[in-house]
Amino acid sequence: MITGIVLALIAGALVSLQNIFNNKVNQHVSSWATTSLVLGMGFAASLGIGLLFEGKQMFHLTHMQSWYWISGMIGVGVVISLVQALRHLSPTYAISIVMTSQLGFACLWDSLGWLGLQKVPFKLSQLLGVLLIVAGIVVFKAGGRADKVSLTRTKPSN
Repeated sequence: MITGIVLALIAGALVSLQNIFNNKVNQHVSSWATTSLVLGMGFAASLGIGLLFEGKQMFHLTHMQSWYWISGMIGVGVVISLVQALRHLSPTYAISIVMTSQLGFACLWDSLGWLGLQKVPFKLSQLLGVLLIVAGIVVFKAGGRADKVSLTRTKPSN
């Protein structure tokens, strides 16, 4: 369990770092060029590392339904949506919304048993947890506005 938690923390840090880099790339080229670059470099890296560690074995795709292959196309949607969200929102605000959406949809798909997942009974505590995170984002965003207002106020003249 500890290994899973550590790997999840690393993944979260890497996703945040990747989004910052993607945003910087997107400041110089189009969103589609950014997406192509990000996914192309990811393909090259994963192919090279996969061949290094697994060799030809990595191409044995037995017992896998072919429609699972659309995952890469879903990745295009992820990258292009994140790049655009970062363009319109701050990185922290965009990522907090993405993470909340991810958690909410994961709960939905788990509870419905979609996409071959084992059906997990939905609990009110799950909904409350997601709503608590949404409330935190609202507080975070409202807190940001208050800071901006206080920074722009001028001192009264005597």
